[in-house]
Amino acid sequence: MKRIFSSFLVLISTLGFSQESLPELLKQYNDKGVPYISIQELAMPKTEAILLDAREPKEYEVSHIKEAISVGYDFFDLKTVTDKIKDKNQPIVVYCSLGIRSETIGEKLKAAGYTNVKNLYGGIFEWKNNDFEVYNSKNIPTDSIHTFSEEWSKWLKKGVKVAN
Repeated sequence: MKRIFSSFLVLISTLGFSQESLPELLKQYNDKGVPYISIQELAMPKTEAILLDAREPKEYEVSHIKEAISVGYDFFDLKTVTDKIKDKNQPIVVYCSLGIRSETIGEKLKAAGYTNVKNLYGGIFEWKNNDFEVYNSKNIPTDSIHTFSEEWSKWLKKGVKVAN
């Protein structure tokens, strides 16, 4: 019986149903090429940085962190950033849903010579999970968060999950 149960657990974990933690998930996908900044640190009044949203436009339109600039992911264009941010020492925080896509965009920024780039740990999901406000396309506070995919939606604990 014990062997059957162990085999069942192995089968479930190989099918992707394991309940990994957020740190385990980020460790699986990220190499920390871009240092993290915590939700709490970003929310501190003394923290001044340009926010770049590395999600797709449809995700950004549902909600984003106040004053974030949408740069996308699938069709990211470095020129969009270099045209807006001339000072390559300017503090920049890149975020996405959880912090995976944003690391890729952050690495592209670092390769282009930006020296002060950070990745928001846990992305907009953790921002909302910690009760910080997000804004819709009309810059009105909203509880809606685009969940990117059904698989990633489990990481959003607060707010209204939107998928389209």
